[in-house]
Amino acid sequence: MSFLNPNGDAHGQPMAEINTTPLVDVMLVLLVIFIITAPLLTHAVKIDLPQASSQPLPDKPEVISIAIDEAGKLYWNDVPLVEGELKVKLQQAAQIEPQPELHLRADKNTRYQLLAGIMADAQTVGITKLGFVSTPE
Repeated sequence: MSFLNPNGDAHGQPMAEINTTPLVDVMLVLLVIFIITAPLLTHAVKIDLPQASSQPLPDKPEVISIAIDEAGKLYWNDVPLVEGELKVKLQQAAQIEPQPELHLRADKNTRYQLLAGIMADAQTVGITKLGFVSTPE
């Protein structure tokens, strides 16, 4: 294909006009596509969606921390306990609604017998949520 200047000369500057024929072809194709797909976009499908009913989340239970140091001394939420006071506090905690979570934290040198006694006391009074807390080294 030869590019000719407006005065018919093939030698010289190239023609500076834009050929709009491909642009018109693309626009006509897009127009036909939109004409065909437009009725499909208005078609609706009926769907029966379930109705959701939300209920408030239950209150987060209180967390009670029982700590045992190396000497075997007990702490209730970081407050030192005297001998025999643990069972009374556990009974009071078991009566609270919602029942609190009991977190048991012990020194690594604590005897297992002491831990087993605390777990047995908690189970006896009816505490059902018991967890162990450890600290990474």
